Amino acid sequence: MPASPTKRIDYDCARCPGYCCSYPRIEVLDRDLERLARHFGLTRAEAERRFTRRYRDEDSDERILRQRKDEIYGSICRFFDTGERRCTIYAARPTVCRQYPNGRKCGYYDFLRFERKHQDDPDFVPSA
Repeated sequence: MPASPTKRIDYDCARCPGYCCSYPRIEVLDRDLERLARHFGLTRAEAERRFTRRYRDEDSDERILRQRKDEIYGSICRFFDTGERRCTIYAARPTVCRQYPNGRKCGYYDFLRFERKHQDDPDFVPSA
């Protein structure tokens, strides 16, 4: 049986200013909360209190990461370093972050690469 082809990833998170980290709802599952608690040496309850909040509407009841202000996107994950534009808890990041963009391509990265080429600016970032 031939070896399965390796998926070629067609994006570079290191070249992105953290668009996915600006999503207003970054869900935190029970196992994510445990991972965060271990990462920071906290109890599960303390990690939940410090790092998450409940989001409720008619369709949802989720535990999500707290946000903070961001000059590019308005708000961003509390664990995002806005100076370096990098995740500060990469090894402990939630499942949804680990799965993003759930494929070999990222639409935002494609857009960003297009704009940088056409703006002739390798560091161009569209503002909110």
